Amino acid sequence: MAEEKRMTGRKFFTVTVLNGAITIVEAVGGLLSGSLSLLSDAFHNLGDTFSIVISYIAHRISLRNEDERNTFGYGRAQILAAMLNALLLIVVSIFLVVEAIKRLSHPETINGELMMSVAIVGLAANLASAILMHRGSKHNLNMKATYLHLLSDTLSSVGVIFGAIMIQWYNVTIIDPIITIIVAAYITFESCPIVRHTITILMQGAPQMDYDAIKRDLMKIDGITSVHHIHVWMIDENRIMFSAHINMRDMLLSEAEPIYHQVEEVLAKKYGICHVTLQAEDVRGRGEEMILNEDLDEQLLKRQNEE
Repeated sequence: MAEEKRMTGRKFFTVTVLNGAITIVEAVGGLLSGSLSLLSDAFHNLGDTFSIVISYIAHRISLRNEDERNTFGYGRAQILAAMLNALLLIVVSIFLVVEAIKRLSHPETINGELMMSVAIVGLAANLASAILMHRGSKHNLNMKATYLHLLSDTLSSVGVIFGAIMIQWYNVTIIDPIITIIVAAYITFESCPIVRHTITILMQGAPQMDYDAIKRDLMKIDGITSVHHIHVWMIDENRIMFSAHINMRDMLLSEAEPIYHQVEEVLAKKYGICHVTLQAEDVRGRGEEMILNEDLDEQLLKRQNEE
């Protein structure tokens, strides 16, 4: 774990330095050349620099152990960072589209040669950063959002180079805002699923699962007579939690424990569930629905009456 922290820290530091440097280069180059797409790339890189710092801070927080304040740990710090970074991408993209539309109506003179030179430098830096972050992006929304920032800048640099060629060779200056709009639309398209996924997790949403199949599998275990009142939710993109009430024949606690182990094994191997909480019952709740629609107001009133 310590080695992983050091490796991740070095990656974040290297990528932050690369993005900070290329932001300055592209901003100056965009102003001197008059290229909006180059300036948009600089804006993206500036956003990336902030997002990488946020992602790293969230990554360090997520490594903290569970404690009295957060008994499920701090993994959702990365989910919050992923949502923030994806939203930032969408906001920046909208701003750039507005500016590009203005440029379509009022095209400006652009220095294609300078634009291409700066874009090539930007492409090299963005590609190196994206390669560094690619490995951790497959199973971590926070890393994926950061990687998407870097990938979008890489694609943006490719678009800027293409635009520079068209401007330098054919003097087609309108290609500059068009490329800006295309890249912004792609970034927004890729960012929206991350926002939806993070909101689902923060709302304690459940992954797509066949609850009838879960019940059938649990009912096959000797000793379980019914399953009801199931709750499934995600702590982060990798950890699924499960709780349920199970009706069991009357038995000793020592006889129930092997059944618990079988339930945990089935849920872990077949459904990827990492944490299971079970409430054993004899006849109580038998016949209730698997997903129980609880009326919280009614429960509160009942408790007040009992007191």
